[in-house]
Amino acid sequence: MTVHLYTLCWNDGPRLSFFFRHYDAIVDRYVIYDDGSDAATLARLRAHPRVEIRAFVRSDPTSFVRSEQQVSNQCWKESRGVADWVIVADIDELLWHADLPAYLARCTRDGITAIPALGFQMIDQRFPPEGANLPASITKGMPWWEMMKLAIFDPTAIEEIDFSPGRHKATPTGHVIYPPTDELLLLHYKYLGLWQTFRRHRALAKGLGPFDITHRMGFQYLWSFPEFLKAWHDFFRRSVDYRTFANGNTATFPIPRWWRET
Repeated sequence: MTVHLYTLCWNDGPRLSFFFRHYDAIVDRYVIYDDGSDAATLARLRAHPRVEIRAFVRSDPTSFVRSEQQVSNQCWKESRGVADWVIVADIDELLWHADLPAYLARCTRDGITAIPALGFQMIDQRFPPEGANLPASITKGMPWWEMMKLAIFDPTAIEEIDFSPGRHKATPTGHVIYPPTDELLLLHYKYLGLWQTFRRHRALAKGLGPFDITHRMGFQYLWSFPEFLKAWHDFFRRSVDYRTFANGNTATFPIPRWWRET
């Protein structure tokens, strides 16, 4: 089974150790679009033998979000006829299953071509140590509609993925077969350490374009500290142990699934 992963990077140096630890067991090739990262981040990327670094080009100079959407909708197509699966995800998005390689093999055998994930906004008061196994050490997160993403699919069977801005939804075309039940989870590890997260938000805000700000894309990066703190406490209060939904035990997941809508 061959898996290619496509992602965008900007000054993600400390997070790359978590990202590679999680995905190295299944990913054969990483294509990472870099948005002008610092030297430390680039050194980490260059040190990985399976990473190909490309420049992230803003196809819409007024919008980071729409430029990222364009890349996400097109980048994976070069894996057609080469990879069995492609992953299109952010560096802080970890796809989780109790046995992900076996699950993907089962999906291949059963003719599944697109695997949406049930999403969680993971949260922890402290930023984890270098190389931590995040799904094992940080297990609390809030079920969240924004992370209900289609992040892994068969690049040969899918003709167009048609991600919405932020990849929160997709309307794939081609030979689209979803699993009969949902087992895959998407754990979004952005809220790690209160002050670290707030500072990261402020840094990311500088990358938003005029279109993004006018249309409230990435609005959370512009929160004042009281607004951010309110959201942090809300995520923390509503968090659950994601392992409650492991092994396909997802019937009670509280967020509607856009891919099951009729």
